[in-house]
This record gives sequence, C-alpha cells and structure tokens, in this order.
Amino acid sequence: MTDTSSAAPAKLSDAAIRRRMFADFWFYFKENRGAVVGLVIFVLLVLVAIFAPLIAPHDPAMQYRDSLLVPPIWQEGGKSGFLLGTDAVGRDILSRLIYGAQYSLFIGIVVVAVALIGGIFIGLVAGYFGGWVDTVIMRVMDVILAFPSLLLALVLVAVLGPGLVNAMIAIAIVYQPHFARLTRAAVMGEKRREYVTAARVAGAGNLRLMFKTILPNCLAPLIVQGTLSFSSAVLDAAALGFLGMGAQPPTPEWGTMLAEAREFILRAWWVVTFPGLAILITVLAINVMGDGLRDALDPKLKRS
Repeated sequence: MTDTSSAAPAKLSDAAIRRRMFADFWFYFKENRGAVVGLVIFVLLVLVAIFAPLIAPHDPAMQYRDSLLVPPIWQEGGKSGFLLGTDAVGRDILSRLIYGAQYSLFIGIVVVAVALIGGIFIGLVAGYFGGWVDTVIMRVMDVILAFPSLLLALVLVAVLGPGLVNAMIAIAIVYQPHFARLTRAAVMGEKRREYVTAARVAGAGNLRLMFKTILPNCLAPLIVQGTLSFSSAVLDAAALGFLGMGAQPPTPEWGTMLAEAREFILRAWWVVTFPGLAILITVLAINVMGDGLRDALDPKLKRS
C-alpha cells in the first residue's frame, strides 16, 4: 500500500514539472512580440507548404503562352486568373511562390538535420576526449571556418555538380563547424559536473556518458543555433540558385525564380519583387523566432 501511494504522486509531480517547464518557456518566449509574430509566419509557411496542391491556383510549371509577363491584378493589364502576375514564359508567380515554400522548408530541414547530427557527433568526441583528438578535430573545423561560407559552398557545388541536393550537401558541410564548436564548448562545461562524475563512478561507459548523460544538457544552445541556421540555409540555397548552382529550372525555388527574372527587372518588376519578398519575410521571421528561443532557453537572458 505504501509503495503504490508513493508512486502516483511521483508520476504526477513529473508531469507537473514538465508542464511548469513549458509554461516557463512560453512565458519568456511570448515576451518577445517579434518572436511570436515570427512563429505565426513560420507556422503559416508550413501550412502553405503542406497544402500547396490545394492552395495554388495553377500548376507551377504550366505555361500560358497567351499570358506572358502579365502584371499583378491591381495593375493595368492584370488578369483575375493571375493574382501576382506571370513570368516570361507565362507561369503563374503566386503558384510558384506557394510551391517554393516546400523547397525552402525541405532545404532548411535537410541542411540543419545533416549539420546538426554531424556537428553534435564531432563536438561530442572533441569535447569529451580532449587532448590530441580535440586538437585535430578543431583545427579541421577552423580551416573550414576560415573560408567565407557562401564561397566554400559554391566551390563544393562546383565539384559535386549543380543541383538542389548537392547544394544542400555543400551548405550542410559548411554549417557543421558551427554546431561542432558549440557542442564542444557545452560538453567541456558539463563533463566536469558532479552528475557526470557520479554516472562514471556508477559504471556508465563513454557512449552512455556522452549521449545519455551529457548531451541532453547541451541541447538548448543547439536548438537556437539550429533555428538560426535554418534561415541561413534558406538564404544560401537561394543565393546558389540565383548563381545557377542550386535548384535548376523549372524548379519553383525562390532563388532560381530570381535568377530567371534578372533580365526583366526594369520592365516587369513583379517577377523579381515577389520572390525576393518571400525570401526576406521567411528569413526575417525565422531569425526573430530564433531570438525568442534564445531568450526563453538561456537562463542568463531571463529577467527576474
């Protein structure tokens, strides 16, 4: 009877602690109004990407040869069937922007996932073992960081070949050192704490200490870095697409849309403006959301 009655409150208290942690996180996150707005925009972007086939009025690759460079509906010469106008080959810009949200999310998720997994593993090994292992790994990371990120990504894509997949691989390699250095710093601060020593004395092996004991306590800064890297990945992928090294036509990726519209900047402003605004709003929303995550997850930034 005693054991049963004591177990129930323990479970309830664990659930209450989790609810309190989430409530505390949300309290500090929502104090940053810009972060809340960024979160709303990001959620809308996700919904647009998921329901793109239902929302988009046209097929993004469909060419209407009788409607080349049609202006937006509110401008003279606009058509009701093309709210944001058409491009040089008669494709609906709104539909291409909507489908482009899928590519932006796909790029961000893949790049951050690859860079995060690789960076965490490298940083854990370097920070936990130290010594010559740490020195060798960190010097390699320093060499990668010595190059401008976009230039290095451009060189890697040139070696691998143009294309969206190769562009994502290149960007992920470029971003890995940021996660590795951040993980290493967090691991070096945690591995000397009492709970790690206690786990080691209890017989925990290196892998258990690294992945079960230390890593969960290093995730907060990595989540913030992952959010900020998400927006940077979208921006760099758009830059590579603009340079012709990322997604290839007729893929409705925002950077590729900008590249195709360069020669029409002066006589068809809408073919450049709307993809540019899509990139700007997406990157800005994710960045301010990342600032809110940093404020909510970093105890040093929490106001009493």
